Amino acid sequence: MDNVKTLAKFRVPIGNQAIELQEFVYEAGGMPMLRTRIREGSRFTIFDIDPLTAAQWGKVLSDWAAAQPGAATPGGEA
Repeated sequence: MDNVKTLAKFRVPIGNQAIELQEFVYEAGGMPMLRTRIREGSRFTIFDIDPLTAAQWGKVLSDWAAAQPGAATPGGEA
């Protein structure tokens, strides 16, 4: 059986999409993947990415968020 572990669940404040991030390991082996599940009403978008892609994507997201006016810091302060 494939192994799925939920890492985070949250909702987007504008649009109310439900996002779930999971670590997904196929029973047959191979590298762990980061599964991203986005629910918009009754529609789901699901895709798996490798660790290198996750690191690149995460850096771009963090850099963009930090550059926004009033951006919150990792400690939760604006």
